[in-house]
Amino acid sequence: MRDTINFRFRRWDLVKLSLTFCLLLTLFTASAQITYETVFVDYDSAWTFKNLKIIPVRKKAGGGLPGYGGDLVPLGEALKKGLITVTERGTTSFENVHWLRFNTHTKKSVYISGGEIVSGGRQDRIIVRDTILRPSEKDQYVPVMCVEEGRWSEKEKKFGYGNFANNHLRKVVDSTPNQVLIWGEIDRQLQAGAFKNKSFAYLSRYQDKKYMLKHDEYFRYFMDKFAKTDSNVVGFVALTGDKIIGTDIFAGTDLFYPQLDPLLHGYIDEAINSGAPVMLKDPPVKRYMDPLLKDEASQEDFVRDKGKIFKDGGMVIHVNTYTKDEPVK
Repeated sequence: MRDTINFRFRRWDLVKLSLTFCLLLTLFTASAQITYETVFVDYDSAWTFKNLKIIPVRKKAGGGLPGYGGDLVPLGEALKKGLITVTERGTTSFENVHWLRFNTHTKKSVYISGGEIVSGGRQDRIIVRDTILRPSEKDQYVPVMCVEEGRWSEKEKKFGYGNFANNHLRKVVDSTPNQVLIWGEIDRQLQAGAFKNKSFAYLSRYQDKKYMLKHDEYFRYFMDKFAKTDSNVVGFVALTGDKIIGTDIFAGTDLFYPQLDPLLHGYIDEAINSGAPVMLKDPPVKRYMDPLLKDEASQEDFVRDKGKIFKDGGMVIHVNTYTKDEPVK
């Protein structure tokens, strides 16, 4: 009889332990998502300079997003510190243009975001999708597209970091694997921007002195604003004219701040080349953000044709939405 009672107690203890584990797992999963439960759009702290307005997205006080605590090294930092090596997969353009070989030299994982550009090699490339490279002695391959039409060098240059592309190009890269369409978008931008350097490379705009003078004005303004605000920002919404350019929101400040510098380059490029003085007020921006941040189901539905979500182990790492082709109403 005593053995039967003890068995029942042990079984009840196991049930309670299981329920507790399930509750903790549910709470962690909820806290690991980028929704209004963990973040808020700080409309009152928005900054505007010429054709670009940036509205910070902040994590909520008292918890919010757990972040990665420095366990992920962003691509730009990894390249700068020699924690990763990028090389061509081979010498034949037809077979190898859409892949790059990555080798890690660190015990940490390296986070690569879709839309980041690596310059050099036999051609400049843009990363197709968000990827986490785990520490490994083996070669790891990442899908890319070419952003420099017309060059396939016999000699491979050392790869460097080229920041984020603007959201118009990021949207095209995420929408199609057609290299010709991607080159067409780059050519459209270069022609519209009237850049002096008429090569077919996306990064050629950064060799234009007049463009860089405008670009640096924007960059200094916004970096100064971010430096003087509370360090709880995990992303932002960007506007120009009567449109929302897009959003980039990350799973914590430890992921956002290393990406801030390269992200700004892409958004500034958009504002200079296809922007206008900001006229859009907060209500339509809120109507845009509500389905993105309301809950997981609403977010998944919203980004189906307006962006993307990157997850790792069930945790949302990065949410990105793209340029609206029509004015927000």
